[in-house]
Amino acid sequence: MSDLSDLPPEGGGALAENIVHFARALREAAVPLGPGAVLDALAAVEAAGFGTREDFYATLHAVFVKKHEHSLLFDQAFAIFWKRRGLLEKLIAMMSPQAPGQRKPERAEAGASRVADALFKSAPAEPKPAPSLELDARFTLSQKEILRSKDFAQMSAAEIEEARGLIKALVMPDDSRRTRRFAPSPQRVRIDARRSFRRSLQPGGLIDLEFRRAVERSPPVVALCDISGSMSEYTRLFLHFLHALGETRRVSTFLFGTRLTNVTRAMRCRDPDEALAQCAGLAVDWSGGTRIGAALTRFNRDWSRRVLGQGAIALLFTDGLEREGVDELAAETERLRRSSRRLIWVNPLLRFDGFAARTLGVRAMLPHVDSFRPIHNLASMADLCKALSDGRDAAKDPKAWLRATVA
Repeated sequence: MSDLSDLPPEGGGALAENIVHFARALREAAVPLGPGAVLDALAAVEAAGFGTREDFYATLHAVFVKKHEHSLLFDQAFAIFWKRRGLLEKLIAMMSPQAPGQRKPERAEAGASRVADALFKSAPAEPKPAPSLELDARFTLSQKEILRSKDFAQMSAAEIEEARGLIKALVMPDDSRRTRRFAPSPQRVRIDARRSFRRSLQPGGLIDLEFRRAVERSPPVVALCDISGSMSEYTRLFLHFLHALGETRRVSTFLFGTRLTNVTRAMRCRDPDEALAQCAGLAVDWSGGTRIGAALTRFNRDWSRRVLGQGAIALLFTDGLEREGVDELAAETERLRRSSRRLIWVNPLLRFDGFAARTLGVRAMLPHVDSFRPIHNLASMADLCKALSDGRDAAKDPKAWLRATVA
């Protein structure tokens, strides 16, 4: 595929040149675009025309966005690129006799830093002379240590790629448990009476005893992941964690926004990027709304008996911001807890120091979970691996959050 920098802007003018530059920025932000898509966008803008910012957004979005997971990156890139010095408003004013109105400033959202890096990557600043200071290496942090503590939503595109490699290199939990199944063993631990008697039926004289031992196996993990608009940036990297975890044990993955989607088969792809692409295609409600209570009801009714056997551990990945059906949410969370060995709730909102269990959804779910943990950077993922290995963690007792809120 040829590079977008070799593509001449058709039609001439500042608008065509800026659309080409915008497409290059999207490609740098990990949105797959080729020269054909840029030509289609130029033709679509010329054919459809636009008189408002919303019309121009809809035209480019229809051409450039092919997967649900790329919609968030497109939104951030559009808001940053076309906001510079009122560029789009000036172009609309040149093409339309009616000048557009003033827009209210918008606050930065998740993924904005990654898109901003891609937008301004082509215009590097002039190098500044390095200061002649001698620093003590004992008081400096390595790039890997900084990345471990950096929030996923604040990572650039290059840092996201590096974080994916570090997630794959995490030390996965070693929590093998004895099962009721036995397997042949050379160690003289337990006599296998059945195999010994069968062998005694063969001619040959003396009976050679056979032995067996209990099989050790890691308990399966069942993950229910929120893919609503406020969670999608964290869910994408958490799915990379689940993909790496699936190499050592059986992992069942479900995504929910306004509906519940089973993506376990898609997550079994060897390539994690291909697995996430298939998940985005299956979950049609990616980056939409959320209905936590309805999703848990559907899971408990249709899937709990199929996947929560053999002492499975349930991971609930959501922010708990539910306003409707709080009674249903509490009942279904309790039912999920009783069906699993442990219920661990991981919540990105715990990255804030001032977080308190004040919302109705959080207060309804907390009494029925075994552990309440943050999940916003690589360090919190490593702590989650330790929690899966060590069992119960008194320091992460969810009831302590309720007591602190009441106090």
